Parts: sequence; structure tokens; C-alpha cells
Amino acid sequence: MKIGLVLSGGGARGIAHLGVIKALQEMGIRFDQIAGTSAGAIAGALLANGYTPDESLKIIESSSFVRHLRPAWNRMGLLRIDTAVDLYKKYIPHDSFEGLQIPLHVVAVDLNEGEQVVFDQGELIRPVLASCCLPGIFEPLLINKRQYVDGGVLNNLPVEVIEHKVDLVIASHTNPFGLAKPIRSMRGVIERSLILAVQSKTREKFNRCQVLIEPADLAGYSPTDVSKARELFRIGYQHARSMAGFIDKALSQPMNNESI
Repeated sequence: MKIGLVLSGGGARGIAHLGVIKALQEMGIRFDQIAGTSAGAIAGALLANGYTPDESLKIIESSSFVRHLRPAWNRMGLLRIDTAVDLYKKYIPHDSFEGLQIPLHVVAVDLNEGEQVVFDQGELIRPVLASCCLPGIFEPLLINKRQYVDGGVLNNLPVEVIEHKVDLVIASHTNPFGLAKPIRSMRGVIERSLILAVQSKTREKFNRCQVLIEPADLAGYSPTDVSKARELFRIGYQHARSMAGFIDKALSQPMNNESI
């Protein structure tokens, strides 16, 4: 059975993907295709390159991503994300989709054409960073003279990118719909509004996943809570482990004859 893994965006909450992946691997599950958006693209790239979830967590904790960002000297964003390319080359020096151990598909949005673009060959790191390029925070990232922004703008759970390539889709979604605490700041209003906008396009994807893993406890964390990486990892891990019976049942179902 071919298994596809789909990883949503979610900012720092995307660290929970790593805990989810660790739990799935402990269940003996291996992945034949990976699709990711934003934080999911980063987690997917590390997994596809052969890093374990624990190694990936240590990379995130030790890499000080924010220190590699630089101010953007134009009016298209506050920061430049392309200055982090060298950071990721330290961990994925081959910088290519072809060098990965598992096929990876990264979603970003072509800002000029207003459409999603799926990157799955050639240069790796810049497309991954483009997929994380949150509008208003980061200036659009240029790839082949095209401006790209966060894939979550149009597709925060790219199920359709790989569903025809596999027999079963497992999706990890780190933007739960619940609201764990009142909103009392401008930043909170902006974050919540962005999440709601993204969610309205994501709900319809849920029924296309044979297994949907969505830890409700993540609602109590902000997309900027990178300092709580260990907690986020633990939440993802424990939630996926709690679904072991359901996941085993899904894996025992007849294969989809239309997959390739």
C-alpha cells in the first residue's frame, strides 16, 4: 500500500507535525509521497531528506531561524526570508528535490498570476521558503523572476497534489478550528482572521483524507510560539498515538484501485 502524507501550514504549530510523524513511524508507517505547505513544507523537507522527527526538532530549536532574517528595504514586507537560504543549506546541502529520499511536493502561490504552484523538482530550499512567505511579514520571494508567497493563501492542506499517487492519505492539520482563549490584542485579531480565512478553504479537503490528524490542543498556541517547540511536538505525538486504533483500521481497508 502506498501512503501519502499531507502537512498543513500553521506557523510554529507546524512543529506538531514532527510529533505526529514520530508516532506514525512508531506504528510502522512509512511514506511514499509527501505534500506540504508553509511549516508543513519545512517538516516535509526534513523528513524527506532522512532526518528523524527528533533530529528535526533539534534542528529547529538550534537553528535560530529568526536571526537569519533581514529587514526588507522596500514596501512589500517587513523582512526578507531569502536570507535564510544558507541556514537550510547547512542541513540539506544538495538543495534539490531529486536528492531527497521521499518524493516531496511543495505548494507556494504565484502572486502575479494568482494561482498555486507545486514545486517538486530542481532547486529545493527557495521553494520551501517561498511556501512559508507570509504576506505582509515577508516580502515575496523571487524564483525565476516570479514573486511567490505562502502556499496557505490558496491551499493550506494540499491533498489533491498527491492523492492520485497513493492508496491512502494521512493528513496532519495544525490549525484547529477551536478557540481556547479570548482575543485581546491586535496581533491576536490578525492571527485569528488569517486562520479563519485559510480554514474556509480547508474544510472541504478533510473528507478526501482517509486519516486526518488534528490536535485540538494546538488551539491554545500562537503561530509564533516557536519557544514552545517541545510542547508542540509532544501534543502532536500524543494525539497521533491516541488515534492508533483508528489508523490501524484505516490501513486495513481495501486499497484504492485508482491510485498509481
